[in-house]
Amino acid sequence: MDMAARISVPRYTIADLESFPEDGSRYELLDGMLLVTPQASLHHQTVASQLMFLLERHVGDLAWVVGPAAVEQGDRTHLEPDILVFPKLYSPRLHWRKIREHWLVVEVLSRSSKAYDRVFKRDACLKIGAREVWIVDRDECLVEVSTEPGKFRRVRSVIRWRVPGTNRIVPIDVAGLFKSVE
Repeated sequence: MDMAARISVPRYTIADLESFPEDGSRYELLDGMLLVTPQASLHHQTVASQLMFLLERHVGDLAWVVGPAAVEQGDRTHLEPDILVFPKLYSPRLHWRKIREHWLVVEVLSRSSKAYDRVFKRDACLKIGAREVWIVDRDECLVEVSTEPGKFRRVRSVIRWRVPGTNRIVPIDVAGLFKSVE
């Protein structure tokens, strides 16, 4: 038997996360596997904040735009996207797991989470029920837009996001977003 077959990877639950330190790191679970990423950089947070502002301006009457946020499924998956947009029919007093409609999940890539966000987290959020996931790539000045697992399109100009259940189209100027934070 080779060494890889004998390695046991610990599995955690959402309840276990409550005992983890509040040290600025982000602790996430995907099917019980733990991922720890360091606190986001100032540039990362500036991009996320600007995008939250733009989204709030367009959908604040219909939806909550929050970040960081949590998307949970069962007791072994707890993901913390940088931005989450969900309908206002849900009270902000609810626990994250009670939110059943995730209109938009946004991840701003960091050096420490780039592969995880693209390879695992994007598809996991879509499988949990997110209608759309945006992966914001600060290095390439683009956004990868996904509506189904394993597929995405790269946008460098303008995203035209259709708010679920409405005819409202939200234009997000991707080039302008990056220009505003340089």
